[in-house]
Amino acid sequence: MKQINKTLSLRKRIGLELFRRIRKNNVRLHELNTLFWECTLRCNISCRHCGSDCRAVANRPDMPVEDFMHVIDQITPHVHPNRTMIVFTGGEALLRNDIETCGHELCRRGFPWGLVSNGLALTRGRLDSLLAAGLHSITISLDGFEEAHNWLRRHPQSYARALNAVRMLAGEKQIVWDVVTCVNRKNIGELPAFKEFLIDTGVKRWRIFTIFPVGRAAGFPELQLSDEDFTATFDFIRATRREERIHLNYGCEGFLGNYEMEVRDSFYQCYAGVNIASVLADGSISACPSIRAGFHQGNIYKDRFMEVWNERFEPFRNRNWAKKGICADCSLFRYCEGNGMHLYNERGDLLFCHYRRILPASD
Repeated sequence: MKQINKTLSLRKRIGLELFRRIRKNNVRLHELNTLFWECTLRCNISCRHCGSDCRAVANRPDMPVEDFMHVIDQITPHVHPNRTMIVFTGGEALLRNDIETCGHELCRRGFPWGLVSNGLALTRGRLDSLLAAGLHSITISLDGFEEAHNWLRRHPQSYARALNAVRMLAGEKQIVWDVVTCVNRKNIGELPAFKEFLIDTGVKRWRIFTIFPVGRAAGFPELQLSDEDFTATFDFIRATRREERIHLNYGCEGFLGNYEMEVRDSFYQCYAGVNIASVLADGSISACPSIRAGFHQGNIYKDRFMEVWNERFEPFRNRNWAKKGICADCSLFRYCEGNGMHLYNERGDLLFCHYRRILPASD
């Protein structure tokens, strides 16, 4: 497929300018609408790309449900509960046997909730239990066909069980669910065939991510795409969206130049710390759970959550500090604002620029 030119079209710039105004207003309002709970650092697999380096026996015990619900009770008077999504993440959230207990309490307070899972522990009985507790949405990771998926997840039964989870969800009408795929050198060649497989399996919503070298992923260079494959991934997403046979989005990873609004449902924006917050396993108050500890804003065991949300998070809302290094003289910084916050190290240095990796159109 033909690659895009790196010079932004006039139409694209006009769209980006309009969206920039929307973002400024969004930052000003600073409304919380998504709260992640890193409910465990335990995991039943050991993925090559794990940014948190989670494992079966975690160094930190799970946070009690009561402690997290104390946070929920703090935020309830200040948000619209039915418009504020609570997401369980980890580690592997389904290793906790009290997710349903927490889910019931969230429903009682009016909050929709969902979870992110590798699918290994999602049996028919567990899914029924979660649905009875008010499960609103779920994401299952499926990273290509069996060989590629099990290589990435490093578990011989991972593919079979994740696929079983997807097939169960395909029969459910009352919840929102999607499949997430992490593209790497092992599975990029399978994407066209895998797309057809997902459609045949009943998947309606699909998200694709690329992997950046942080955490355990830094030790596996084969996870990183070449610039050619990186660009080809966006060509594939754009072409798939135009077919309208499956709703495919690229993740909220970074600014993509002329691919903006062609591979996602909206222009790029990092919502971390603007509309998204998280409570981590140790009680840290942060934004996206993938963001480095240097950007944590407080801790639930010594701070009131809403005070932290309202009075801190300045590095997330005002990104002028990020205009340095390769971003210092970039004419597109006004739209990108330095890429996603999860792409910065503890020193505040940008590790990965998506736009620089996209190849210009060939002559």
